[in-house]
Amino acid sequence: MTTQFAFAFPGQGSQQVGMLSAIAAEQSVIKDTFAEASAALSYDLWELVQQGPAEVLNKTERTQPAILTASVALWRLWQSETALKPELMAGHSLGEYSALVCAEAMSLVDAVKLVRLRGQLMQDAVAEGEGAMAAVIGLDDEAVAAVCIESAEQQIVAPVNYNSPGQVVIAGQYEAVERAMAVAKEKGAKKVISLPVSVPSHCLLMKPAAEQLAEALAEIDLSQPKIPVLQNVTAAAAETVEQLQGNLVKQLYSPVLWVDTVQSMVNAGIEAIYECGPGKVLSGLNKRIHRRLAVASLEQSDAFDAALAALNVN
Repeated sequence: MTTQFAFAFPGQGSQQVGMLSAIAAEQSVIKDTFAEASAALSYDLWELVQQGPAEVLNKTERTQPAILTASVALWRLWQSETALKPELMAGHSLGEYSALVCAEAMSLVDAVKLVRLRGQLMQDAVAEGEGAMAAVIGLDDEAVAAVCIESAEQQIVAPVNYNSPGQVVIAGQYEAVERAMAVAKEKGAKKVISLPVSVPSHCLLMKPAAEQLAEALAEIDLSQPKIPVLQNVTAAAAETVEQLQGNLVKQLYSPVLWVDTVQSMVNAGIEAIYECGPGKVLSGLNKRIHRRLAVASLEQSDAFDAALAALNVN
């Protein structure tokens, strides 16, 4: 019997200058995919990804199309090598859009324009220095939620990424996040790490951005995914296109339920999750969520080939 496997697509933070360079030297589909995205965006995305500078690549409206295109390029390479398809897909935040392109729910051209706009709207929603994010390690979910309630003082701070057991990211207004970091330490968190981001993602400060994103989403051709995509806000696949669209809007100001998403995959019989995109962040999280899962990142040729071999693809 073939291993039941799923694909997971990374979000912002997995980018780095030079990503996919080695595999692109061997596989033309990588650069071809970037050329398609570049034409849609009217700038050379591959040159930016390969040459930087990092401070430009790390601007959220540039980062989001870059990670999405890298992820789609690896998926297209996978399709060129095997007819085997994952049973399920999911993506972390931005990665949900990568999953939807790969599941044929939206086109690459629409998606890169949409996530560029998503990045711009997120950046514009909160003035520089007014928002913050931090990772809280070593407290359970309920304890982190209680810390946020205690620290809010009529400002916004909330859990926004349930990444793995004992690792929750919080976001909100800068002062409230600072207070929550101090309270989390008092409550026994092993580590509290301020994240180097300018946008407090997935909290209520993103509501204005979500309303504008809804208008853009309504204008693109969205269809039911051909492979089920578990969405961040529900850890489940949408039953209708309307529900899918609504969940993408809610995603901008709602927590990413990554632990629940991976658990949903395991409950569905998934034995391996391949990370289709740059970096290995999700592979590390997925292994911590469920130790018996086989995990691998597909960014490097040897790992890509090993994943195919593990599925007995000749």
